[in-house]
Amino acid sequence: MTGSDPRAALRARAAELDALLARLDADESAVRADRADATADDEHDPEGSTLSGEWQRIEALRRSAALERADVDVALARVDAGTYGICEVCGREIPAARLEARPFATRCVACAERRGG
Repeated sequence: MTGSDPRAALRARAAELDALLARLDADESAVRADRADATADDEHDPEGSTLSGEWQRIEALRRSAALERADVDVALARVDAGTYGICEVCGREIPAARLEARPFATRCVACAERRGG
């Protein structure tokens, strides 16, 4: 991936994440509306998930998507700066297989393992 311009793939992933974040916003609004409804007492429904549980699930997905979206923005900036595909720690080229699996990677596998990510 370092030999070709990765912008298109990164922009496509950014669009996917933007759509996911919009859906999660809508889901959060629906949960908020359900919480405001005095008759929506699912806390005592043994068959269904609670509104609190659903809220937590949506928030966890939202945080994860927002973090990945920020990583994609950083990757796009690295493309523009000419540093995409170069490990920010050791300066070596990040293998194409890693960039295909994780297009926003900023570290080679060895440096990522040493730093825990």
